[in-house]
Amino acid sequence: MTWDNFPCLPPEWALQTAVLVAWPDRSGDFGSWLDAVEETYCLLVREITRSETALIIGQDARHLKHIQSRLAGYRTDFDRVCCVMLPYNDVWVRDTAPITIMTPRGAALVDFRFNGWGGKYRYQADAELARNLSTSGIFEPLPLQCVDLVLEGGSIETDGRGTLLTTRQCLLNANRNPSLTPGEIASRLAAVLGSERILWLSHGHVEGDDTDAHVDTLARFCPGDTIVYTQCDDPTDSHFEELKAMQAELEAFRSREGKPYRLVPLPIPRPIYDDDGSRLPATYTNFLVINGAVLVPVYGDPADHTALDRLAACFPDRRVASIPCTSLIHQFGSLHCMTMQFPQAVQLAV
Repeated sequence: MTWDNFPCLPPEWALQTAVLVAWPDRSGDFGSWLDAVEETYCLLVREITRSETALIIGQDARHLKHIQSRLAGYRTDFDRVCCVMLPYNDVWVRDTAPITIMTPRGAALVDFRFNGWGGKYRYQADAELARNLSTSGIFEPLPLQCVDLVLEGGSIETDGRGTLLTTRQCLLNANRNPSLTPGEIASRLAAVLGSERILWLSHGHVEGDDTDAHVDTLARFCPGDTIVYTQCDDPTDSHFEELKAMQAELEAFRSREGKPYRLVPLPIPRPIYDDDGSRLPATYTNFLVINGAVLVPVYGDPADHTALDRLAACFPDRRVASIPCTSLIHQFGSLHCMTMQFPQAVQLAV
């Protein structure tokens, strides 16, 4: 893929060097779900290493040894596993890792401010993760641009051609950048990411989502001016009206050429509840695109097969693989939330 404009935020389906994950440990929040969550991580890493490097962050040497032991039972290609020790609070690196942009001089990393999803959780180590990764020596030398704007990677989607898709509920939330107007936020994103226009969703939210409606739980770009989105067709479901309103917004959006997008609905899974009876934010739009494959979160739901089939049609040149994520969703995130890809222009120094 060539870049016609700079700066440019590459689409997720551009060729990649590596996918980053931060491994959970006993001191984290998964509790009794940890063993099942680690199985999800092992299956994910096995899929990643079929075509690129899995870059794994662990807390300390003990933790890295444990990770390697877990992976050994999953036929992992260790030649494509790279481990590094860095501190972190949470495993949701989609929102804390640096974002890669293309510039006239090549790839660069961008470090937006992170404030714990609007001050909801402790975040000091996560706020420093992008900078720590940049200085760790794991990458070949790359410039790091620090941007005075609170932004999480899961809150924006790009088609790779200058269009961003996002939600007003998150990006314009007073708990992120209260002193900035919508126009000022859009201008900063244009300057840093090269976004020529933003498609704003005013509707769409799933119960249990603590990110203030990250777009990667709701709607995602696919190649060929396609948008997949979370749909609810049950009028008795609490999501029905809000997701129906979001669908109407998507139908009104136009591509850069002024044409309607090809819209592909992904069914919302049946409700999954935590031990307190609260609904968890499971959706299929939280998939991950890697080299040669699309990895799809599944929840042991009849709708799993529908989501897999529809995403396969959106990415006909890639295999589709399912990753069980029911355990992961108990901490309010899924497959896309736990990962961050680095495009081919980013090289590892290993």
